[in-house]
Amino acid sequence: MPAVLTVDPRSGVPIYQQIVEQVKRSTALGVLQPGEQLPTVKQLALDLTINPNTVARAYRDLERDGVIETSPGRGSFVRANGAA
Repeated sequence: MPAVLTVDPRSGVPIYQQIVEQVKRSTALGVLQPGEQLPTVKQLALDLTINPNTVARAYRDLERDGVIETSPGRGSFVRANGAA
């Protein structure tokens, strides 16, 4: 994933929502291409030093919004017709 996600715990915006907004923005701007794999929940949690449940919630919200699709055992990918 070329885009580096960042979070600011002091921003007042929930961390999971920061992740959701950054992924949506990256897909809208074409930084994240359809079919591109996102980091695993565990890897992104380690990279951002946050709880894996926070990343999992963000990924669930992104999947519900149609931005990504998750395949058990394969990972999470940007949808070809991802909503922005």
